[in-house]
Amino acid sequence: MDGAAAVIIGTAGHIDHGKTTLVHALTGVETDRLKEEKSRGISIELGYAYTRLDHGDILGFIDVPGHERLVHTMAAGASGIDFGLLVVAADDGVMPQTREHLAILSLLGVQHGAVAISKVDRVSQQRLLQVQQDIVNLVQETFLQDAPLFPVSSMAPDMTGITELKDYLGAQAQGLAKRVETGLFRLAIDRVFTLPGHGTVVTGTAHAGTVRVNDGNDLRLMPANLPIRVRNIHAQNQTSQLGLSGQRCALNLGGLDKADVQRGDWIADARCFIPSYHLDVTLNLLDGDHTPVRTWSLLHIHIGSAHYLAHVVPLTQDCLAPGESGKVQLVFDQLVCAISGDRFIARNAQAKQTIGGGVVLDPNAPSRKRRSLQRLAWLDGISAYLTSASLSELLEQANHGLDEASLLRLTALPMSQLVVPAKGLWKGQTGSKAGRTLILSSIWEALGDHALQALQNFHVVAPDEPGLDVSRLRRIVAPTAPLGLWAVLCDELISSGAVQRNGPWLHMPDHSSQLSEAETVLSARLLTILSEAAFDPPWPRDIALVVQQPADDVRLLLRKLVRRGEVFQVVRDLFYHSQQLACLANVLSSLAGTNGVTAAQFRDATGLGRKRTIQILEFFGRIGYTRRLGDTHILRDNSSMFTDLTA
Repeated sequence: MDGAAAVIIGTAGHIDHGKTTLVHALTGVETDRLKEEKSRGISIELGYAYTRLDHGDILGFIDVPGHERLVHTMAAGASGIDFGLLVVAADDGVMPQTREHLAILSLLGVQHGAVAISKVDRVSQQRLLQVQQDIVNLVQETFLQDAPLFPVSSMAPDMTGITELKDYLGAQAQGLAKRVETGLFRLAIDRVFTLPGHGTVVTGTAHAGTVRVNDGNDLRLMPANLPIRVRNIHAQNQTSQLGLSGQRCALNLGGLDKADVQRGDWIADARCFIPSYHLDVTLNLLDGDHTPVRTWSLLHIHIGSAHYLAHVVPLTQDCLAPGESGKVQLVFDQLVCAISGDRFIARNAQAKQTIGGGVVLDPNAPSRKRRSLQRLAWLDGISAYLTSASLSELLEQANHGLDEASLLRLTALPMSQLVVPAKGLWKGQTGSKAGRTLILSSIWEALGDHALQALQNFHVVAPDEPGLDVSRLRRIVAPTAPLGLWAVLCDELISSGAVQRNGPWLHMPDHSSQLSEAETVLSARLLTILSEAAFDPPWPRDIALVVQQPADDVRLLLRKLVRRGEVFQVVRDLFYHSQQLACLANVLSSLAGTNGVTAAQFRDATGLGRKRTIQILEFFGRIGYTRRLGDTHILRDNSSMFTDLTA
């Protein structure tokens, strides 16, 4: 059975009995569970109630505290709801927390709601009319501007207005657009407890996706990244085999202790979050008399059902005054989980006043170069996507495209339902380790042109070198490009004929040497001499004496063999057979491991003299096989240029 949208109850009075009895009148459920709540007449913790509607759906209520000192709890309960019912006590009227609750609902993006005026049996008609007018003035230019007002009394003999309010809520719940259930599942935990014989149970509102009992998907407790298993589900207070986006769910978890969980954590698909200390956001400040937000201002941030402290770094201006909006980076001292488009609430450093809120743009923001023009353009692209659902502007800022994992987190849509821009290209293969990447055709073509130009420039600078291997070309052209995407680009350049491959080397088509019949015969003799010499090849002048050819002709032919990838020129007049140099590379690789190798270690392992050892190590560094760190030579990542030569 599908569940109807959850409803949050806002309140304004210092004493909450009017609100709580209203929920009881609507659902038959007492939401104040704690002894202190009953004795003091105020809601302290979140309360939950459900009622079955005429058409069969279950309508869920979240009864939040109304006291001004418990706004942080109210914000946790407001996360992920569809409909806001603002309750104003007729005897108290509009209170400061009424305004704050309305502002919070607006900042969280709630678009549907109504207003209930409770305790109308306790006031005169004149007082009721005054409260109604105050409310009309309050909700101007908010999502409640055209919402109906329901005068109600749950204590009056005729239960004034209760039936009308319940009917309206039922109709609204049925008419609300159904949540998208195809995204990655995530549930914001707002309560955790244990049940005898069952173990740990968490409750919260499902923000997206679907969860099933014994779900085969990889679910995690985040940000701790602990694997969990869902044993049982209660959705909208009913035993169920699955929980859907928008529903109130209680999940009985296996593999998790109560002590591992706290309010603000998430149960989520493992692909959903990458926990981060930095969020780039749009911050919208409310009008008021609060202090402007400057660099390193401290704010209380409520996101999901969590409450954090964060420092602010403005990105587009020096400070934000009340009523202004701008991009800022929130810097936390603990890991935070969020996705693009999540809304949050900001309260002042004393946690006594809601000063604004906003939308998460990049949940995994960098701590360096955060104000660069390229970075701000990227944030503009995310903002454009969140507004229009079009990826075009964002892809224009993605120099290496967006991979499937990033797109899944950003859009909450399976790739089959993604609307790909007309100029977007999928590169890579589904199911491969690297996966696919969506990239604009113009960027893809420019990346290929850049690679060709870099290769051509290398041939000019090093005409005697056979070319560049895939990894070194990447370091020159696009060092931050994903390895899988770069491999696809190189494969396309090769298959199109724009680039040729000779063993591990990539080179331009015109950078090769054709041998005459006589040169072919002589080259076979030269290669044999170099191969038999192993790690100590003779000089060209000595080879010339053996083959009885002029030394200059031998040098010229050896350089041709270098271009063909059959010989390596380590220094002037020192040529190694490719397979022998590959053997030296393997020796270095086995010695280096992850810590690197010194010249002395390499010398002892190969039996070479110190001068020859240094020459070879410098050659490996020059061609990008290793890098120097002090006296140590360290293998570069993906240094596979000699693999084909030893296969």
